[in-house]
Amino acid sequence: MAVSLNRRDFLLASAAGIAAASISRAATAADGNDPYLGLKMGIQSYSLRGFKKAEEALELTKKLGLKYWESFPGHIPMSTVPKHIEAQKGLLAKEGITCFSYGVVGFDGNENAAREIFEFAKAMGIKSLSADPKPDAATFDLLDKLVAEYDVAIAIHNHGPKHRYDKISDVEKVVKDRHPKIGACVDTGHYLRSNENPVEAVQRLNKRVFGVHLKDVKTLPNGEKQFKIAGEGDLDVTGLLKALKAMKYEYCVAIEYEENESNPMPDIEACLKHVRECALKLV
Repeated sequence: MAVSLNRRDFLLASAAGIAAASISRAATAADGNDPYLGLKMGIQSYSLRGFKKAEEALELTKKLGLKYWESFPGHIPMSTVPKHIEAQKGLLAKEGITCFSYGVVGFDGNENAAREIFEFAKAMGIKSLSADPKPDAATFDLLDKLVAEYDVAIAIHNHGPKHRYDKISDVEKVVKDRHPKIGACVDTGHYLRSNENPVEAVQRLNKRVFGVHLKDVKTLPNGEKQFKIAGEGDLDVTGLLKALKAMKYEYCVAIEYEENESNPMPDIEACLKHVRECALKLV
């Protein structure tokens, strides 16, 4: 009970802490300008995993001025039971937030398990699934069939060094000649950790980009990779936004900040502030 009260107290404190930024965003919107260049700026709800209840995480998302979610399963458990779907949609609607994508979820050649995920996504109105599919023909033959049937995209998530989708070329290899809705979730931080250029990833994968996890990483003098607030690392945020606009990207751009789990809001707001500053350079 004490933990829940602390979370609620923090919600209220956060509202005061970011009020000025929210007013500024409202004024910008009133002027007819979108501070995110028309991109669907949102958040990977894993960034708010310290707030176990979806209601709290959604309330914080609204306070950040964001309208889109990529939910991780801890906030919206996967279930196709109609009452569950109705309840989750109600929570999202209350705060005016769209659950645009979901993940990260795994796939193999098990059709029943895969269909359950796609049924859930379709019922929720989810447009793309951030995924870690087994890189074999049986899995991708199944995904070819299901993305066409359900009209839900698969966005293969790169998990960083030594993962099977470590490099841009790893994703290119498995999506080649596959259904046009099988593509990539470009996690900018993990590509930086793998010494890959996230902007190049967007440019090369192009129309097969169905998700973006926007996070920053700094390479230290000793070669160590350290997660940072956006703008304090090596990510070219301006270049990323420019590349997404050039390809007319229509899916979610999700801020993902994994540090400071118990008190992430000031850092997330700083990340978003930097994104808005970069966007202004492209107006």
